Amino acid sequence: MPENFILFKPRDIVSGDFYWAAEKNNITYYAAADCTGHGVPGAFMSMLGISFLNDIIRTSKTELKAADVLDKLKEKVIEALHQTGEAQEAKDGMDIALCKVNSKKEIVEVAGAFNPLYIVRNNEILIYEADRMPIGIYDFEGAGDKFTNKKIKLIKGDALYTFSDGYSDQFGGPRDKKFMIGRFKKMLLQIQDLSMEEQRQFIDDTIERWMENYEQVDDILVIGTKF
Repeated sequence: MPENFILFKPRDIVSGDFYWAAEKNNITYYAAADCTGHGVPGAFMSMLGISFLNDIIRTSKTELKAADVLDKLKEKVIEALHQTGEAQEAKDGMDIALCKVNSKKEIVEVAGAFNPLYIVRNNEILIYEADRMPIGIYDFEGAGDKFTNKKIKLIKGDALYTFSDGYSDQFGGPRDKKFMIGRFKKMLLQIQDLSMEEQRQFIDDTIERWMENYEQVDDILVIGTKF
């Protein structure tokens, strides 16, 4: 993988957010995921997610698209949790952005369950929206059955960001407000001249100043990769 960083700040000792990566046949897959809950319940789902993703990549006899991985992950989660769609059962699952990187061809594929991919290119943010359905059972309108696969040709200098909603949802600041996604986008544009490690430190310092005397409300995860 090219230059990258991972900012991982669990709210508790264990986390419902997780990051994951695997390589097979010179193809790299990596993901940022946000499971239902935090602490021990969230960590349970994180363990399932990591185990299932490793198994999907390890046992596949063909090269999988990013969306194929999420389709298989969704099937495994539904089966493991015995989800049937009944109204009274828990809707546990996860939101995730998963990228498949072919560095030789300079191509990234992305598929997402609610979580998007941001690419900063030439001082603009390109947003690759996720499908509006989770990994797991769901009972709302507008969701499909299969995840959408998006293929993007990378150019030198592209910076890719995947993340959970913990950063933008953090309360703090002078008016006890959420950080919000708009402020998050402005910050990403502001730090493009920094190395990836410097970006990680800047993003971490920013949210720590924002929280100040407030408690962290959720797990925080941001992954950055520069090509």
